Amino acid sequence: MKKMQHVKFRYGQQMGDYDDGVLFFMSPGQLFGVESVEHPVKKPEGWMILIHPDFLWNTALAKNIRQYGFFSYSVNEALYLSEKEESMLTAIVTQIEQEYNTAIDRFSQSVIIAQLELLLTYSERFYQRQFITRKKSSHELLTRLEDHLDRYFKSDALAKQGLPSVTHIAEILNISPGYLSSLLKTLTGQNMQQHLHHKLIELAKEKLSTTNLSISEIAYELGFEHLQSFSKLFKTKTNLSPLEFRHSFN
Repeated sequence: MKKMQHVKFRYGQQMGDYDDGVLFFMSPGQLFGVESVEHPVKKPEGWMILIHPDFLWNTALAKNIRQYGFFSYSVNEALYLSEKEESMLTAIVTQIEQEYNTAIDRFSQSVIIAQLELLLTYSERFYQRQFITRKKSSHELLTRLEDHLDRYFKSDALAKQGLPSVTHIAEILNISPGYLSSLLKTLTGQNMQQHLHHKLIELAKEKLSTTNLSISEIAYELGFEHLQSFSKLFKTKTNLSPLEFRHSFN
């Protein structure tokens, strides 16, 4: 939790600079540093929790922690907190600190794990709120995504390279794959693969209904090596084979 306007975080090979009330998460093995941009150096403000992975073994959190996508976010996709949200999370951290400094007994690990789960659950809630309350920037990002996909689908890239990967699209938009997937799921209810398949089927319908291309030619233009793969996906999404769909216009 960063509460220092005069401090920058170096996260991997990039710098992040944020105002007060910013939370970000790191997975084991990731590198970071703290650099002051003012002299004399002011006293740092905020808090940090460092948890050894071994502390989680033999607990439900060891498995469930993988569901929290924000551990894969880059630092420029940090969580921006309201004062109320910040106070709630800081209160949980204070309880963890108090438990940590209490004489250890057989309940110590369970109590700290329970507090950590509460902290992560609230953080997940606040991330989802951020996607909603920052609709303008989120929808601008979605517009950029659609513009890129429209250009990609209209070019010959689809036939040569097939559907673009989530990693490729995220790099084009300059965000992480995890953030892109979470944002798309929140705004459209679809994951990236479902979104790509929807656009692919719409383009297939257009070609089937407005061109004289054979179904094999259409499958090739859409990036399918085998006609059977195209026909199977089309039928799954529309309940019609490509040929049945084409005949429905005659």
